[in-house]
Amino acid sequence: MCEICGQIPCHPSCPNADEELPVERCVECGEGIYSGEKYFASCIGPICQICMEDKTVDEILESMGEKMTVAEVA
Repeated sequence: MCEICGQIPCHPSCPNADEELPVERCVECGEGIYSGEKYFASCIGPICQICMEDKTVDEILESMGEKMTVAEVA
């Protein structure tokens, strides 16, 4: 039993707790994506929520293999 938090295993907030390992790693920024965090499972790999929020609409569509269409007079 831990002398600090009194639990087995340690509570995640305990200084003796093992470092949490990421479930995925963002292909854009390289940061870990941890349990409970949202991410986009793109065709090139996982993209974290922070990177997705920084993208333009065109960049989001491109990450899905799509693009905007330009309207033209027929």
